[in-house]
Parts: sequence; structure tokens; C-alpha cells
Amino acid sequence: MICIFNFLTKRSRLLVFILFFVNFTSYAQQVIKGTVNSKSDGSSLPGVSITIKGTTFGTSTNTEGKYSLSVPSESSILIITYLGFNTQEVNVAGRNNINIQLVESASALDEVVVIGYGSIQRKDITGAVSTVTSKDFQKGNITTPEQLIVGKVAGVSITSNSGAPGSGSTIRIRGGASLSASNSPLIVIDGVPLSNDNISGATNPLSLINANDIETFTILKDAAATAIYGSRASNGVVLITTRKGSSGAPQISFSSQSSMFNSGETTDVLTAEQFRTYVNANGTAAQIAQLGSSDTNWSDEIFRTAVGSDNNLSVSGTFKNIPYRISGGFLGQKGVLFTDVLERTSGSIRINPSLFKKTLKIDLNLKVSSSNSRFAYQNAIGAAASFDPTQSVTATNDFGNYFEWTTTVNGITTLNPNATKNPYAMLALRNDRSDVKRTYGNIQFDYQIPLIKGLRANLNLGYDYSDGSGNTYVPAEAASNFSVEGLDNDYKQTNYNKVGEFYLNYSKEFKQIKSDLNLTAGYGYYDFLNTTYNYPKYNGYHDLVAGSNPLFEFDKPQYTLISYYARAIYTFDSKYTLATSVRTDGSSKFASENRWSVFPSIAFTWKAKQENFLKNADKLSDLKLRLSYGVTGQQDGIPYYSYLPVYSASVPVASYQFGNKFYGMYAPNAYDSSIKWEQTATYNTGIDFGFFNNRISGSLDIYYKKTKDLLNSIPSPLGSNFTNQITTNVGDLENKGIEFAINVNPIKSKKLSWDIGFNITYNENKITRLTAVDDPSYAGAATGSISGGIGQTIQINSVGYNTNSFYVYKQIYGQDGKPLEGVYADLNEDNIINQSDLYHYKSSAPKFFFGFNTQLNYNKFSLSSVLRANVGNYVYDNVSASLGVKSNILNPAGFLGNTTQAIYETGFTNNQYLSDYYIQNASFLRMDNLSLGYNFGNIFKGKTVSLNINATCQNVFVITKYKGVDPEIFSGIDNNFYPRPTIFGLGANLNF
Repeated sequence: MICIFNFLTKRSRLLVFILFFVNFTSYAQQVIKGTVNSKSDGSSLPGVSITIKGTTFGTSTNTEGKYSLSVPSESSILIITYLGFNTQEVNVAGRNNINIQLVESASALDEVVVIGYGSIQRKDITGAVSTVTSKDFQKGNITTPEQLIVGKVAGVSITSNSGAPGSGSTIRIRGGASLSASNSPLIVIDGVPLSNDNISGATNPLSLINANDIETFTILKDAAATAIYGSRASNGVVLITTRKGSSGAPQISFSSQSSMFNSGETTDVLTAEQFRTYVNANGTAAQIAQLGSSDTNWSDEIFRTAVGSDNNLSVSGTFKNIPYRISGGFLGQKGVLFTDVLERTSGSIRINPSLFKKTLKIDLNLKVSSSNSRFAYQNAIGAAASFDPTQSVTATNDFGNYFEWTTTVNGITTLNPNATKNPYAMLALRNDRSDVKRTYGNIQFDYQIPLIKGLRANLNLGYDYSDGSGNTYVPAEAASNFSVEGLDNDYKQTNYNKVGEFYLNYSKEFKQIKSDLNLTAGYGYYDFLNTTYNYPKYNGYHDLVAGSNPLFEFDKPQYTLISYYARAIYTFDSKYTLATSVRTDGSSKFASENRWSVFPSIAFTWKAKQENFLKNADKLSDLKLRLSYGVTGQQDGIPYYSYLPVYSASVPVASYQFGNKFYGMYAPNAYDSSIKWEQTATYNTGIDFGFFNNRISGSLDIYYKKTKDLLNSIPSPLGSNFTNQITTNVGDLENKGIEFAINVNPIKSKKLSWDIGFNITYNENKITRLTAVDDPSYAGAATGSISGGIGQTIQINSVGYNTNSFYVYKQIYGQDGKPLEGVYADLNEDNIINQSDLYHYKSSAPKFFFGFNTQLNYNKFSLSSVLRANVGNYVYDNVSASLGVKSNILNPAGFLGNTTQAIYETGFTNNQYLSDYYIQNASFLRMDNLSLGYNFGNIFKGKTVSLNINATCQNVFVITKYKGVDPEIFSGIDNNFYPRPTIFGLGANLNF
């Protein structure tokens, strides 16, 4: 393992390692050249597989549809395969130049789609399944895999959490199914289910995966598709397949993407001139004297135009009849917040040997990555919005020579503890670095048992190991940690997850009775071990020296899942398909009496297009009806030992002194011995359609999801000595919605083609029960913490409303249309304004979200774009609620602070945090991506070396009524959001 990581840090070694595996040996006597085109429109077909029959040798066409292949004899036979086209066999017959025209298959339904524990032809799919392949991925600067499919799939919402390098995304498939447990989908990469646990030192676990290695995404949305994954599939499943080796001579591919990041929008605050005018007109003499002589735009000081690059090299081919692919990549990206940096080195090896006359197929897959980051202190964003713009960045003092607000106590000048700290100093004087390594992979054996035709045995052994460590250092003179004499914190964590799966699959066609049968039965073992090393740093609290030795060695939470599963798919007369599955899961997170649960599903598909009355409908390519029902489970996101009485270490300030030493104490955690599985039942009705040889194709799905026994966090019982909330089963939740997706190919000719994709999703989310017994007086569980005040929240989970609905006072307005400060509607008409007058108002979740993508190809040019829209989502403008008041400028705590332009709209003197005035419509239309490409084709005469260049712009524009920095905030609370940058990129792809 150490050797692997050492090699990762040496990019030169990586290149040598890759090139070492390249086999340039010629083994044939005759070279065949030619082109492969589509017979229907004459367009060239890139990536067509051409193999020599009876061997594993072959090649693929380049971007111009050209190929070159050495064959052993004049009588060789070529096999030509390409997705969406009929396979052809061509006799060489002594020819040196062979041009081939492929005929499109009747439909794209022959495409093989990966599903749980196997694959299936798309025409036989019974569940709601969507696939996105590499040709349809988002283009440009892609640091995390999920960014590749943003806006591409109906029912799938992907929202980036911030504009920081490598920042993760919130992924939701058909809305969230839980309150306190995880709402993230299960992600499976090449058969390895990943844990949803975070990795210390990484902003996003997926940022350690090189998106350049990915071939396809398959999204399983309804229970008929997901129930085979049982307890981990309530929120859908994302199956990721990475690239494999190709047949034939080595194919070398090099890609490079250089990007420039512009910070774009920042909080709209008063300029230095506006600020001086206000203070001179309204301040006391002492406050006016506090004004500085500078004109500082603090956002300009902390944000910058940043640069980044992403370089990848891969080699694939066949070495001694073994297909292989080896790749390496290096990503370097700076953030627009000036101390943000991410560097990631990655490598992968995948080989696919076949033994015993191809009855045993082996898939060996190894991925490794190492990232080094420096994290910018994001609190500086809020400080930049509120810091006095008349002050300079630097000053001569004891605070690192940066200007800070001071106060005089008993004749001694010291730091003002209540004042906002210098935002530039918060970044410059903080060194927060991490080193994270991750390796995952598996070996899969698929054996065709010779004694029983159609019976296969599959063994999958995999792992996912990560090691995250880092240090946060702030010097003692820094104002941000001045009261505790600086900061010097180490952290370290390892995650080690193991996977063991075995299943049998039997597939047979019974021609006499027009039947097909596919049976699967298997066993799964999954173990998750998290080791957190505890390094206390007690600076400022007592005299313990901050060392590297942990207070106690480590904390090792661990849990195990064991599963038994089975699936049967029966098809009659190629028209009617019935699929059933059942999975039994046991989790060590629950007590023995509640440990096991059963998750079944059933689905039916009618391929109406195969009926006699529609077979001759030439314009109709496909018509299929799908019906399904299933149950999935949930135990992700809850404490590992939530059913056991356990203790946790208290914080350092709770230590007790015995003699000259301080000892940390322990406090009991709340627990529920009867906690059990959360379960989600899903009903789905769908129609798939296609017209004009699938030039127009799409799907319509209607779904209903009901979650019961919600894993919910509620306050610990009064009188207990528990230190936290208790996680238990209480409540029900439902999601219902409609998904529609359509793809159109209006133009398809040799020189010009145009593809359009559009999807729309409607999702309605509602809590139907929250207490063990009905209690109409229970308002709900407060959530959604905001900045300002102490312990304030702005959202609530209540029966009959969306999750995380806003809970606010109804603002009253004056005749001039401005809000009246502190004047709210008396909704219960008791002549008192108090918490009884709070009401549910809007939600952060959109009712509708849309995706639109298009690509236009003309000769060697290509132009593509991706747009997204949310409608019905609202955001609480916490920035304006906190800063947009007069008291923030002339602060009674002895310093001056800036405010937002909202002060001119409200005229508020004091904060009105719970006014619905700050709940704003955040519906938006965003152009995610605009890309222009040019394919040079072969750049050297007589050699197959192709070049493709592209220019991209990401986050091109946003149209919205929202007045804050960005309307797309998943939580619905805008509290100094790290702005998403506009990215300009220039890339090149070289293949030979």
C-alpha cells in the first residue's frame, strides 16, 4: 500500500510505469485500412470495435471513423460491432482497403444496461432506470464524478455545496426519504458499494475519484430496480462503470484541460463612500473618529481569479491476449478564495483476462489517489461582507500586523473580542492542510459452469480504504484565535470497508413455450471500520502541552451488514416480463431482535410494440408499459451503536483537575434499545416510447414513496443525563411525483446532426406523522440553524408540510411598500405577537426542476450546452437578515461594521431574523455549460494520430429574482455562501 502511494507522488514514475506496459510488437503479416460509416446518412463512426474472429486482437476507429489493423492471413474475418448498430462480419479476402457501412439496429433497445448483480438488455428493463454514457457527459473542469451528469437525468437533483475546489454535491433521487438518516443514494463503482461516510481532510469523498476514468452512470430510481440492494437503496442507487481495456494494439490517449476561475458575484455591501456618508450623518463624534482613510473592497481582497489544470494519460489494448487499461492523472486547482488549493494524483489499472476457453472471466480493478489540500477559512466570506470598508488591510500592531478592532480596558488596549476580525488576516494567518489517500478496487470472477448450460457463478471481492490526516495551525498573534493563544490541531482518520459477494445466475431460453428465464441468488458481506485518532490541543485552557500523542489511542466504530438476495425475471413471448426480487439484510446497528428485515419487489412490463396490432406501425419504434412496487430499507447516517448504552469523551473545557493533571470526562449518549429499520415503499408506473427509429424517444414515470418508522432525532427525555438527542423510529414521510424525459434527433446527415434532450421532474414532499401518538398541539421539530442570536432556527419539520419548511412571522408593510420593523400579523388573533403566531411559509425544495441539453455537429465542429432550472424553491437571506440593519454599522460593542444594500429597502434599525420578508423566491435558470469543439482528425499523414480541442465556459449565467449571491442553495439558508465561480477552459485530447 505504501509503495502505491509513494508512486502516486512521482508523476514521472507513473508515466514510465504506463509506457512500460505498452506493447508495440507487430504480430501480423498484412495491414488492413479503411473507414466505417453509417449506411443511413454516411456519417463517420468513431469508436467502432473491429476484431479478428477467433482472437482477442483488434482495434477501434478514430474520431474520423478510420481504422488500421494487422491481420494474420488473407482469409481472416473481421467482426465489426458498435452500439445501436447491427454487428457485421467481413471477409478480408486479400484486400488491403475495406470500407464498411453499418446498419442501425431496429432500435437502441439492444443496449446492455448494468443493473444490480448483472446486466440486461434495455428492452427487458422492468424498473425506472436511466443511463448516461461518456459521450453525453458534461464537459470542462470536472473535479468530482457527479458533476458529469448534472441536469441529465429526470428525477435526479445534483446541487454543488459550494464553489471550493473539490467541493461535494448533494444528490437526491426523487426527493429525500428520511429526516435524520442519510438521504444520499448508494454509489457502486465497478461492483464495489461505497460508504457514505466522510473522509477527514477531504471536502468530498468523491473528489478522490478521477472522473476521466468513468464510462457510464446508471441510475436506479424505483424499488423494482433498487430493492436488490435492500437496506441501502431507499434513496436510489448510482452504478458507475469505469473504462476497460480495448482489443488489439495499444491505444494511447492524452487529455489536458486548463481552466481559469472567476469568483463572480459577491455580497452587495456599502462602498467606502456610502459608508462614510452614513457614519458622518448618524454617528457620534467617537464613532466618526473611528473611520479609516482607506477605500477597501474586502471581497476583492480575499477573492481572486484562480487557475487550474487537469491532465490524464491512459493506455489500453491487449497484452498476450489480456485486455488492459492503465491510466494516470494529475489535477491541480486553486480556489477563488485566495488560500484554497487542491492537488490530486490518481492512477488506475484494470485487466480482464479470460481462461479455460473463455468460461472464466476475471475483472481485476484497482484505483488509487492522493490529494493534498489547503483549505481557506470560509468564515472570512462573512467577515468581508461586514468589515468596515474604510480600514486598511495592514497596520502596525501585535495581531500579525493586520488591522483589527481594539478596545481599552483599565487603560490597557487589547483586542475587541466582539468585533469582526480582519477577513484577509483570517485567511493569511491560518494554515489548514490535509493529506488524504484512497485506494479501492475489486477482483471479480465470473465462471460459466460447464455441466449446466446457462449457469454462471460470480465471486466479487472488494475493498475501499482511505487515510485522511491533517493539521490546522493559527499563530498566537492571530486575532481569530487570540483569546486561546492560537491553534495547532492534528487529526487523523482511516476508513476500511470490505466487500464479499457471491451469486449464481441461471439464464435459459425455452423456445417451445416462448419463454425466457433469468434467476439470480446470492450472498453479501459488508464490513465498515472507521478509526478516528484523537489529538487534544488544549491551548489557552490549561497548561497541558499540545503534543502528537492522543488522549486515548483511538475510537473504532464498526458495523457489519450481511445479506441474502434472490431475483427472478420471466419473459413470455418477448412481450410480457414479470420480475421479482427479495433481499434479507441484517445490520449490527440494531439489536438482535430487530437486526433483520426483508425487502421485496415485484414488477411487470408489457412491450406493446411487440403486439401484432403494432408490429407494422413503422413510425412507432418502441412502446412499453412498466408497473412496479417494492420496499427498501435505511440505516445509513445513524450512530453505529444507537441501541447500546455507550459513553463519549467530553470536550476539553469539561476536563477536571486532579493534582497537577487534567482528565477528560465521559458522558452517556442517548440510546434506544428497540431502534429498527426505516422502510420505504415505492409504487411506480412508467411508459417508454420511441418514434421514427428512435429519432424521438423518451419516458414518463409517476411514482409514490411512503417512508415509515422514520429514523428521527428527537430531544432526550427531560430528567435524563443524556448529553445529546436520541435517534429513534417515529414518523412517516411521503414523496410523490412525475418525471418526463425526451430525446430528439431532428437532424441527422453526413455533415450535420443535432441532438436535443429535455427532462422535467415534479416532486411533492410531505410529512404525514411525527409523533408516536397523534398530538395536534405539537408544532414540530425545529431545524435550520441561522447566524444571529443564540440557537435560532428558521425551519421546522411539521405534520402536513414539506420537510424543512420555513417557520416565520408574517411581515406587515407600510403604505410605501416597505416592511414595518417589528410589526407582524397576529395570526391567532389573541392580541399578542409571540411564537404562536409563527407560520409555515414555503420550502427550500423546488416543486419542479428541469434539465436541457443540446449538441450540434457540423463537419468537424461541435457546439453543446446544458441548462437547468428550479421552480418553486425559496431561500432565507441570512446575510441581509444579519447585516442589513443600521445597528450593524454603528455597533454598540465599540466598532464599525458594514451592511448590505438591503438597508435602503427596509430601513430596519435592529435585526428581524424571523420575518418572512427574508424568505425570497429563488427559482432560477442556469446555463451550466457552453462548449465549442473542433476535431482536427489525423494530424500526421499516414499515421493514426487524432487531435480534438475544445473551449468551454461553465456557470455561464443565472437568471433569478433572488437578490443574494446565488439562488441554488440546497439547505435554503444563504449564510455567506462560497460563490460558484465562472470557469473558462481550454482543453485538448490526443489519441494515437
